Amino acid sequence: MTELLRIEGLTVAPVAQPERRLVNNVSFSLKTGRTICIVGESGSGKSLTALSVMGLLSPALKRTSGSIVFQGQDLAGFSNLAMQDIRGKRIGMIFQEPMTSLNPVLNVGFQIGETLTCHLGLTGKALKVKVGELLEQVGIPADRANSYPDEMSGGQRQRVMIAMSIACEPAMLIADEPTTALDVTVQAQILRLLADLKHRMNMGMLFITHDFGVVADIADDVVVMFRGEVVEMGSVEQVLGKPRHPYTRALLDCVPDAEGRKPLKPIDYAWLNEVSA
Repeated sequence: MTELLRIEGLTVAPVAQPERRLVNNVSFSLKTGRTICIVGESGSGKSLTALSVMGLLSPALKRTSGSIVFQGQDLAGFSNLAMQDIRGKRIGMIFQEPMTSLNPVLNVGFQIGETLTCHLGLTGKALKVKVGELLEQVGIPADRANSYPDEMSGGQRQRVMIAMSIACEPAMLIADEPTTALDVTVQAQILRLLADLKHRMNMGMLFITHDFGVVADIADDVVVMFRGEVVEMGSVEQVLGKPRHPYTRALLDCVPDAEGRKPLKPIDYAWLNEVSA
């Protein structure tokens, strides 16, 4: 397996407050055909890390240091124009909320086809055929290409987002909490679909979640983030089976057991004192 992505010392801060680091010195790597899950509470810097890779940070934020090397190229130095050839073509991304990510006034076939026209130059009948194939690949009949987002269920909209993200057969897929708003049955279907697509296309996948059940199902490696920093990293077996950092152990203690016998336990931040000491 070859190295697909390497992030070294990534730091992101507000433009107006560069000393306030929202992502601080983050480093990890991803190999072809593997899935790395970034886990942590809301606000821990997971999505900002992913958006940094895509060059989609808000104008109010900036990368203050670090490198983002993808297939041997440091994307941190790319202009927005140069990144347009990367986004969608070589790196696909599934955003958190499909209803807000899809344009409500355009049918889903047009929105999938836009990526294919932009990056591959497909038009006319060839474009229509490819859009139909992509929809069927994610379990949606080809004739639903004329449907609008509000005519689809949450699971179907998420599948449309997946079809858009894999349209150009990217080398890497970023999935930012793609199952959060779905019920457990649909969530399981989406996870199986993503795992199957990763295997068939030999993609590397960067999967963001706060659900350790999802991590156990899909991850090869795990990165645990807290307050913008990586506090633990390792294989899924090591991190879930023998966590070393007290924050990782605290997160795992919050997970209810399947039988519902274990009382729900909030995170006890007392461990911060021992780490600081």
